[in-house]
Amino acid sequence: MHPELSVVIPVYNEEAGLAKLYARLYPALDKLAERGVSYEIVFVNDGSRDRSAEILADQYRLRPDVTRVVLFNGNYGQHMAILAGFQATRGDIVVTLDADLQNPPEEIGALVDKMREGYDYVGSIRRKRQDAAWRTYLSKAMNRIREKITRIKITDQGNMLRAYGRNVINLINQCSEVNTFVPALAYTFARKPTEIVVEHEERTAGESKYSFYSLIRLNFDLMTGFSIMPLQLFSMMGMVLSGLSGGLVVLLLIRRFFLGAEAEGLFTLFAIAFFMMGVILFGIGLLGEYVGRIYQQVQGRPRFVVQTILEEKSEDQA
Repeated sequence: MHPELSVVIPVYNEEAGLAKLYARLYPALDKLAERGVSYEIVFVNDGSRDRSAEILADQYRLRPDVTRVVLFNGNYGQHMAILAGFQATRGDIVVTLDADLQNPPEEIGALVDKMREGYDYVGSIRRKRQDAAWRTYLSKAMNRIREKITRIKITDQGNMLRAYGRNVINLINQCSEVNTFVPALAYTFARKPTEIVVEHEERTAGESKYSFYSLIRLNFDLMTGFSIMPLQLFSMMGMVLSGLSGGLVVLLLIRRFFLGAEAEGLFTLFAIAFFMMGVILFGIGLLGEYVGRIYQQVQGRPRFVVQTILEEKSEDQA
């Protein structure tokens, strides 16, 4: 079986919403099949602690012709689940979709149509975000910072409804980063990327798996994984602060010789010293982020462990 379209869906503790996902996903893809778009769906269970794995297995038994289920032996994160799904796909066009139905499955057809125009990477921009206000503002701010640091132009980095060509998927499958951000990695490999506007809905069930801390960690992975500019900025900041510190010492010496000692300036010196110490500690922390990623990479441990794959064997595999 060599379908034209593969849909990769990472799943983590989504038992409350999977039935609703099935009710919209399969009819939407069956309509595409009527237009001649053969498809497969690759669910990746990312170590769910609820009944998600059981529900996915039941769905596989109902539609084994187009359904495949990759089961992890633990929780490795959304992007590792997507990478495992990429390795399992066989389609010429691969679409990633979250299981929470915030991105309507009916929009997959628009991505496929755009890919057929000759693009090898199609991102998506949410027409009207249905997230909390703080997440919307934070995401927009991080988008602007990320673009300046990495030079990767992704308008809506938090939206995982995206389409990738087989050439991009093959290159991604050759990568072995422990910490990565899949849309940005794909953008670096794409020859002809583009974006389209899609609808966005409220989560149908359950809660978001991304906490405020998780979003911060994700953006650290994105910025430190695709650019060394943060380190370069701190190097330049260090040179500037060194120059200013030297100038301040000269100024204080001149004032002492001509005006005498001034006790009132003690707190100013404390403020300057604390500011510099804060900058130094932040710089050490940033350096630690890069060193930590190097440490994880050189360990050479598997990025994820697949427990089993539920799939219908073809005649070639039999």
